[in-house]
Amino acid sequence: MEDFEQQSLTEHLAELRRCLVVSLLAVGLGFSISYYFIRDIGRWFFKPLFEVLPAESSLIFVSYQEAFFFT
Repeated sequence: MEDFEQQSLTEHLAELRRCLVVSLLAVGLGFSISYYFIRDIGRWFFKPLFEVLPAESSLIFVSYQEAFFFT
């Protein structure tokens, strides 16, 4: 069994806060990068579907928010 060093409650909370801030920054950065490339990601994601669709056909989205990023 590993020997863990003892920390006070405030040290644990400070470490938790640091981990949460780093995690939120990583998620925000990942979201920003993926949002910037949303059209390229959408084309890559739908490419296999467009290859099997009949000629001169298009996708039909059933709700407004589905087509919002891919128009």
